[in-house]
Amino acid sequence: MEVILLEKIAKLGNLGDKVTIKSGYGRNYLVPQGKAVIATANKIAEFEARRAELEKAAHERLNAAQARAEALQKLQVVITHKAGDEGRLFGSVGTHNIAEAITQAGVPVEKQEIRMPHGALRHVGEFPIDIHLHSDVVVTLSIKIAAEA
Repeated sequence: MEVILLEKIAKLGNLGDKVTIKSGYGRNYLVPQGKAVIATANKIAEFEARRAELEKAAHERLNAAQARAEALQKLQVVITHKAGDEGRLFGSVGTHNIAEAITQAGVPVEKQEIRMPHGALRHVGEFPIDIHLHSDVVVTLSIKIAAEA
């Protein structure tokens, strides 16, 4: 299946690229999310007519992500959670807890933007967390997990 990308997609292509992908990926994700359109002659002509508008919108999204990144880098986030004597948490701290703590600190973040390659946090301490705000903007934020008193 050939599609035209309406925005930059990591590991796939940039705005306006015509790429060949598996049909399920296009039909179930890219097209419904508005990230791509099926490449037909009419759609290619329509895209070329709207290209400047789409590039401007993409540039605005990038600038907004960079502004959020600057605000995030200034934050000190501490999450308190019940823990045992050895520093092991009762339960865990996941993306939902981290997104909620960062949002309460003043910068809105969705849980889908938080990347935790090693899984949920289960110990007291300080951990680096990647936040993907845009395909070109990734912020590493240090999250401190503290035991409740």
